[in-house]
Amino acid sequence: MVRLIVDSVEIDVPGEMNLLQACEIAGAEIPRFCYHERLSVAGNCRMCLVEVKGAPKPVASCAQQVRDQRPGPNGEPPVILTTSALVRKARAGVMEFLLANHPLDCPICDQGGECDLQDQAMAFGRARTRFDETKRAVEEKHFGPLIKTEMTRCIQCTRCVRFATEVAGVPELGATGRGEDMEITTWLDQVVTSELSGNLIDLCPVGALTSRPYAFNARPWELRKTESVDVMDGLGSAIRVDARGQAVLRILPRINEAVNEEWISDKARFIWDGLARQRLDRPMLRENGRLRPAEWAEALALAAQRLSAPAGSVAAIAGDLANVEGMKALLDLLNSLGIQNRDCRSAGERPGAGPREGYLFNSRLAGVEAMDALLLIGTDPRREAAVLNARIRKAWLSGQLARIAQVGVATDLTYPVEDLGTGPDILEALAAGTHPFFGVLDKARRPGLILGAAATARPDGARILRLAGTIAARAGLVLHANVEDGPWNGFNVLHANAARVGGLDLGFLPGAGGRDRESIVTGAQQGSVETVLLLHCDEIDGKDLGTAFVIYVGSHGDAGASRADLILPAAAFTEQNGLFVNTEGRIQEARRAVFPKGEAREDWAIFRALSAQMGKVLPYDSQGQLRKQLALDHKAFAGAMGDPAFNPEALGELGPVDAIPFAPAPNFWLTNPVARASRTMVECAAGARRSVSQAAE
Repeated sequence: MVRLIVDSVEIDVPGEMNLLQACEIAGAEIPRFCYHERLSVAGNCRMCLVEVKGAPKPVASCAQQVRDQRPGPNGEPPVILTTSALVRKARAGVMEFLLANHPLDCPICDQGGECDLQDQAMAFGRARTRFDETKRAVEEKHFGPLIKTEMTRCIQCTRCVRFATEVAGVPELGATGRGEDMEITTWLDQVVTSELSGNLIDLCPVGALTSRPYAFNARPWELRKTESVDVMDGLGSAIRVDARGQAVLRILPRINEAVNEEWISDKARFIWDGLARQRLDRPMLRENGRLRPAEWAEALALAAQRLSAPAGSVAAIAGDLANVEGMKALLDLLNSLGIQNRDCRSAGERPGAGPREGYLFNSRLAGVEAMDALLLIGTDPRREAAVLNARIRKAWLSGQLARIAQVGVATDLTYPVEDLGTGPDILEALAAGTHPFFGVLDKARRPGLILGAAATARPDGARILRLAGTIAARAGLVLHANVEDGPWNGFNVLHANAARVGGLDLGFLPGAGGRDRESIVTGAQQGSVETVLLLHCDEIDGKDLGTAFVIYVGSHGDAGASRADLILPAAAFTEQNGLFVNTEGRIQEARRAVFPKGEAREDWAIFRALSAQMGKVLPYDSQGQLRKQLALDHKAFAGAMGDPAFNPEALGELGPVDAIPFAPAPNFWLTNPVARASRTMVECAAGARRSVSQAAE
């Protein structure tokens, strides 16, 4: 530790800290534009100047480490001044230079009210300018459909360049020219292709980069802000939903160091326009091949009639966007009716029948940064979990994660990956210990394995799960012998959607003698399953359900609703309070930001009303009572911890695997009904297809 005196406050801080961090620990506020805690130090804006006693001139506090400060002549601690007359004059001079070419367009800038330059100009700006020359103008750049540019406002802080290169791993931004001619632009005027590009908007301290879909919609002080979680993938990133009236107008990230740090994917950020399009806002009943509006009483009566059929002819499938309370209420209703045909694995994945550790991301998302060897099986984290992919890249950049290998379709993951092959036959060699990469895992101190949905959502998925578990057990990924500072579990299952772990924790799986997802579909085609209830399930082709009567409970007119014979409209994830369990088993709440559309109702309330209609009244009348029952019935929701010493080799079932290569990741932009309803996501998907076509040519 090094002792410093900052504005008469004596502190002890680690020597590797920079002066800016040390000053903030002492309670001083240091303005900055180029410095960011998660990016490399550029030191080019000079707004963070401080006075160091004995130094010939003010120093940039972001670029000076504490350990490099010289003590006083008699060994006194270094003295740092952050509010002296010299500092204020230096910062005022920097601000004058920054504003010399900046346009006076705050009234039409979307960054107005959230602009660092505005805030610092209030503190250090001059009432009049001494700059009489013509202001420079910079041509607008095209960064794609998500980012709107006004590069005349740019102050060349290079935050965007460093984020794209270091965090996103897509070095497509850079600077051209020198001095007054310097411009930030993309490589050969191409669009930014990162799945994390929206974070550039948050990083920009001026209005040079703003949200194109949100442009001119609202000012920040007009918006009602609600803290929630993202449900576009299985990570559960912390977000803030901004709404005005009954419309969601913006989604921004919140800081959660354990999950998403302060980044979110572009899909999480920009799907908000899909929340208002293709909505189901009243019950619908199909007559003579066409859907007609119905009253809730009529719809519930028909649903009760269909669900009262013999239990073996009724089935239910929960989809990707179902919250825990909705699945719990449906599960309790099914149990009261004796219906055993149910499944929450709407994509056909196999994990879930064994212990909880068999379907969780056991090392935790932050634990990726502690790994020193990693095997990816049937997963593309860049498309399935973009924020997790950034963590993997972060671990690789730090030098901690030395070796990464992949079994599956080779793609650009923004870090070097050893391509072991595309099919599960490679796993047999790894499980037998004869593959060279097995030795890498066995000798690593904290080895990890990530199993994706492409590996388990196949007919031989249970056997692939067994192979992955065998690799984990024999290579010591669980309670690894080389780890001295606590237990380590490197066996990880990456779920690509928000509802899956919650459904597995509830046991929303086939009961005794019941059908799973594949058997339900087969039974519907053969006519033995006559009624199928789909809860936010749009992952099944309606043609596969034969002539079965389909009851759809969901929020959007997507695949499930187009096949439905009866539609019970439900609220979207921004319109109801609901619990979600992320891929690592973390229980989080998505909070209501706006009220449901039209006559739509919360998921659990629909099944509570349906139970009353059927004379099987569920034992709770409020969401609070439901959550208490949830904790009583399911230990995962009562805070029960898993067993770190579980045996992954016992997962799945033994048997041969097919040599068919693992399927590639689904289209990043169009993976669920909300995304498919979003014009922004459709435009991004079209742009991605054009980019692939151009690359092929």
